[in-house]
Amino acid sequence: MLRVLSRQARKKPGLIPLFFFISLGMGGAGLYLLRLALRHPECSWDRKNNPEPWTKLSPSHQYKFVAINTDYKKLKKEGPDF
Repeated sequence: MLRVLSRQARKKPGLIPLFFFISLGMGGAGLYLLRLALRHPECSWDRKNNPEPWTKLSPSHQYKFVAINTDYKKLKKEGPDF
């Protein structure tokens, strides 16, 4: 596979930026999926020990990737404890 890509890049050097940006995009998407899988409680990998991990979050937990207008530190809990 890499041999074919290197041959094509040697024949047509205009393809080198295309290969670079495609690999950069695929790598970024893979790293973002890895980040979502490991750092967020919405993904439940261990159903036996912790079946609902999102119930243990505080109301000041920031769920969004970027929160522009919401200050999660000032939020108060609106519902009862279960």
